[in-house]
Amino acid sequence: MELNQVNEKIDAEHGLVSSFPHDFLGYFGWPTLAKMDDGTLVAAASGFRNEHVCPFGRNVFCTSSDEGRSWTAMRVVNDSPLDDRDTGAVCLGGGKLLLSWFTTDNRARADRAKPDVIDIWQTGFARITDDNIARWTGAWICTSDDAGESWHAPVKVPLTAPHGPIRLHSGALLYFGKAFGQDMDDFITGAGQIAAMTSTDEGRTWQGLGKVSFLEDTEPGNYHEPHVAELADGKLVGLLRSAMASSEGQDDIMGALRFSMFQSVSTDGGRTWSELEPFGFHGSPPHLLVHSSGALICSYSYRQEPYGERIMISRDEGDSWDYDYILRDDGPDRDLGYPSSVELADGSLLTMYYQKVDSSDEKCSLLWSRWKLPE
Repeated sequence: MELNQVNEKIDAEHGLVSSFPHDFLGYFGWPTLAKMDDGTLVAAASGFRNEHVCPFGRNVFCTSSDEGRSWTAMRVVNDSPLDDRDTGAVCLGGGKLLLSWFTTDNRARADRAKPDVIDIWQTGFARITDDNIARWTGAWICTSDDAGESWHAPVKVPLTAPHGPIRLHSGALLYFGKAFGQDMDDFITGAGQIAAMTSTDEGRTWQGLGKVSFLEDTEPGNYHEPHVAELADGKLVGLLRSAMASSEGQDDIMGALRFSMFQSVSTDGGRTWSELEPFGFHGSPPHLLVHSSGALICSYSYRQEPYGERIMISRDEGDSWDYDYILRDDGPDRDLGYPSSVELADGSLLTMYYQKVDSSDEKCSLLWSRWKLPE
């Protein structure tokens, strides 16, 4: 795989999706942007939180009918007694919509609460009983037949990924994700494979396909947060987040950085996957989009100074990448990212992500950038 660093600033217009930077429950993060068949945009996220980790996470979404220039108020889809995180979104055709997320028991991280909010956090943790943990911990999807006006009951699924499954040309769903694990201990340590599953009944049931083979002498906890795109000929290009670090803290193992990406491809519908190839540059996790021009676009977070969001582009189906197109580099700190993109009617791109607007003292907001594919 050939990599070419561009380090070029993209000319982009920026705006807000949802921003309550000074409210107690004003934190929004880990969003996904999707496009319905009628052109309506759906922005989904974990929202009405207090911090990056807290007991108050909810799965929320809003919509735009003018290609992202204005947005409806956020609506809550799911609010379990636990922390509901990483909301994915995908159009199932017509007015049908699927949202995905995962739910965790994060009481062990209660020490992250600031002294002035710890009492309020304890009211949230009080909802996390053994019964609620048994019922709600895991990865989930739910579907709507009317573009989010009403929702079917949530369905527990074996895999999780920040942006959820994709819809294939055939109409089936493909979930390229991380196995959630048997319990919270497994989740925290990163146990479980990166695998592909498919559903032909809009996510109600799933059938296993293939698994990605990890690099020799590495742990499952080094691999997280995958996403996949289906190319015109059915080839699947999958990318995943690298957390590659040794017990001694070494950040570079076999060419893979701690906050970087790997690539694996499948030419048989996800049954087998090629050997992982590391991207030896900073940036993760991935979101993939096939542009109408045929270009494969990946948006990713950049958590080194200058903090922000970046783009990489492949014009040869993932055989080579031009990386570090700078979408923006004005993040106040490293708590940002998880960008995802859709193509608009004129071929331009809209990318959504989370970031603090002005300073590190704020809660994170949801923002967008509109840009054109570089020539």
